[in-house]
Amino acid sequence: MSKTAASLAPAADPSRWKALVFIALAQLMVVLDATIVNIALPSAQTDLGISDGNRQWVITAYALAFGGLLLFGGRIADKWGRKNAFVVGLIGFALASALGGAANGEAMMLGARALQGAFGALLAPAALSLLAVMFTDAKERAKAFGIYGAIAGGGGAVGLILGGFLTEYLNWRWTFFVNIPFAIVAAVGAWMVIREPAGSRNRAPLDIPGVVLSTSGLVALVYGFTRAESAGWSDVLTITMFVASALLLAAFVLVESKVKSPLLPLRVLLERNRGGVYLSLGLAVISMFGLFLFLTYYLQVVKGFSPVKTGFAFMPMIVGMITGSTQIGARLMTRVPPRLLMGPGFLVAALGMLLLTQLEVGSSYPALILPAQLLLGLGMGTAFMPAMSLATHGVNPADAGVASAMVNTSQQVGGAIGTALLNTIAASATTAYLTDHAAEAAAGGPAGQLIQAQAMVEGYASAIWWAVGILAASAAIALALINTGRPGAGGPVASGSAEDAELKVPVIAH
Repeated sequence: MSKTAASLAPAADPSRWKALVFIALAQLMVVLDATIVNIALPSAQTDLGISDGNRQWVITAYALAFGGLLLFGGRIADKWGRKNAFVVGLIGFALASALGGAANGEAMMLGARALQGAFGALLAPAALSLLAVMFTDAKERAKAFGIYGAIAGGGGAVGLILGGFLTEYLNWRWTFFVNIPFAIVAAVGAWMVIREPAGSRNRAPLDIPGVVLSTSGLVALVYGFTRAESAGWSDVLTITMFVASALLLAAFVLVESKVKSPLLPLRVLLERNRGGVYLSLGLAVISMFGLFLFLTYYLQVVKGFSPVKTGFAFMPMIVGMITGSTQIGARLMTRVPPRLLMGPGFLVAALGMLLLTQLEVGSSYPALILPAQLLLGLGMGTAFMPAMSLATHGVNPADAGVASAMVNTSQQVGGAIGTALLNTIAASATTAYLTDHAAEAAAGGPAGQLIQAQAMVEGYASAIWWAVGILAASAAIALALINTGRPGAGGPVASGSAEDAELKVPVIAH
């Protein structure tokens, strides 16, 4: 590392490890919320009188607000301070959660979920960018991102366990109220211990056209995939959303290339290592979200597991993710190039997914599902960790928030695509199986029920084959695009002005 870069690297924050505790807690809360409500949804729907047609909006309202506002939230964090954005995001998330828990009807519930998504979009990029600017030593950064990556990857499965417990033994409302203590502890702790490095804010004026175009384009994209799942790919509104999204996002890119102070500087997106991370991570999340959905239904509907037992059935994946992230990724990150963690990590996950293509009605949990989950967790944990760190590779500190927001955006869009795409594939395969076995299905009784279960599992297995291919594509993209070498001991982000950040200051990439 050059003397220039060393002299410009900020001194390590003495309270950085305490700060990590509160940042990790907030990240866990946001990731939990993505899955915890899924378990509680049937009970909430009954209590609040939400129709079957509108029930998906409990999930969709959150996804649209979160996915649509992420880039805006990331830039707000850069502009007005990541600590301020982080604390405001936590307080707002807690208030929105209280509103959801106290909901007395459909409108109040949907409004609360949209508010949760909006404050989550402020909170998530602020959390990741705080790590990026606070941890400047390579080995410490590896440990910090190992913890963060494990939470980002495994938190969804923890949400299934917690959601099952709260719904079964307390009440669905507690899946919302549980966020409040998380948020209060994280907000108070963050306010007391986080010291944001001086000179890392972006003082440029806010790019209003960029905000409008990116938000509306992302909302249209996420809604397009969400609607495709329920109304079909040939639905007029689905197609309209995709066309509108393409036009809005193309206009966004054009505006960003012309304005003086863009919302998302194209240099953040086009640097090959960061671009490789956004693309490979987004694809990997497509396969993961689909799997969560299929395994949850398989265990509950086909195997007859309770919500709590289903949650605990995901434990091997959580253990695998934590091990892969903290014991493999964090230990090797300062020794080997990131692509040699991400590529093989995605391939190991693909191997776990490949095992699940053998799923049958009578499949053994210990013999098939458990080892498959361990491989998935180990692979994804190992890959997630360097991916989270590389998201801010060489980026100017003033752009750290928006670079972090791109990671969350790729995950959010990947989740929406995964749920819609893999669900559609599974439904088509199930229908085809039932058509081929129409006589047996019509017979009713135990034989008919068995055909129904076999059709469902046939659908899951067909979709999981696609997930295997998507993970293999993630590995290929990571190996082809990510070319940064073995991380050194330098700072994670460049210093200097936005214009010369990646040209004049030599920084060893992480």
